[in-house]
Amino acid sequence: MNGNKRKNIKPGIKVAVVKKKDQSSGILTEGVVKDILTNSSTHPHGIKVRLRNGVVGRVKK
Repeated sequence: MNGNKRKNIKPGIKVAVVKKKDQSSGILTEGVVKDILTNSSTHPHGIKVRLRNGVVGRVKK
């Protein structure tokens, strides 16, 4: 799945995101999408989402 395209992301799917503070280390956090925060159809670093547990990050997987 390509995390750079908004059409691939839907609320309720399980994803792995990288949080802003973890971008340099590349540590991924898994969770279920609650909200899609990126308005554009694509983003080179991944679509920004809010997970159900409140974590905000960019989708990598």
